[in-house]
Amino acid sequence: MKKTAPETPSIQSLDRGLAILQAVAKSKTPVPLSDLRELLDINRSSVFRLANTLRRRGFLANPNGSNEYIIGPEAWRLFRNYDWSMLVTFCRTHLQTLSKETGETSHLGVREGDQALFIAHQSGHSQVIYVSGRTGESMPLYCTAHGKALLSDMSAAGLKSILGDTRFKKHTATTVDSVAELEAECAKVRTAGYALDDGEYHSEIRCVAVPIRDKEGTIVAAIGISAPLARMSDERCEMIGKKVMRIAKDIHIVLNSEA
Repeated sequence: MKKTAPETPSIQSLDRGLAILQAVAKSKTPVPLSDLRELLDINRSSVFRLANTLRRRGFLANPNGSNEYIIGPEAWRLFRNYDWSMLVTFCRTHLQTLSKETGETSHLGVREGDQALFIAHQSGHSQVIYVSGRTGESMPLYCTAHGKALLSDMSAAGLKSILGDTRFKKHTATTVDSVAELEAECAKVRTAGYALDDGEYHSEIRCVAVPIRDKEGTIVAAIGISAPLARMSDERCEMIGKKVMRIAKDIHIVLNSEA
């Protein structure tokens, strides 16, 4: 009879650290230190040391310097090429902040081929009428604020290589309808710092978005807000654009900070 090899004992501190990481990754909101202590059923000091070690290594972060934890930039860097869920987890509090400050629905988007894929949102419930969340939906790059933000570094040649034979369908009277016009829109994004969808996909909705960059400066996502046209004057678009730029900068700094 073949003997079964004895199971190698686990390293308790590593096991507990991974349990903390899993708990934070699964949570939709920042996890307080007290919840982690309850999860591990050990004293507060030990939990703090474990969580703080993960924070120093960049796998956890403290939003606003609190004793609450979210997934940190190092975890996102390890898994970003595998699963966008890590990016969603990392940016969730930023989406919430953006919606709270503007009262509008915020969205996080990435490029999937010639489409902008919305991977997370936070609804602007403070308004009686607000734009519904679009998580899971794909929309054309050329006529959405998130799409323009994602393409904003591209030259005409780069745009042609991505869009290929894409037909520039006129969804509304203001829809961008050529590579040349889209190239001009990308130049505007680089100048202003934010992209604008001026009722180009839905005539009654205006959107503002800003690119999110990795450590090398490559655009990896876009964050922004969508609101009814009636609430989005040129002046408010500019004001919100600056807010979104600040949020995108905060994401970039923390996302790409050294562990």
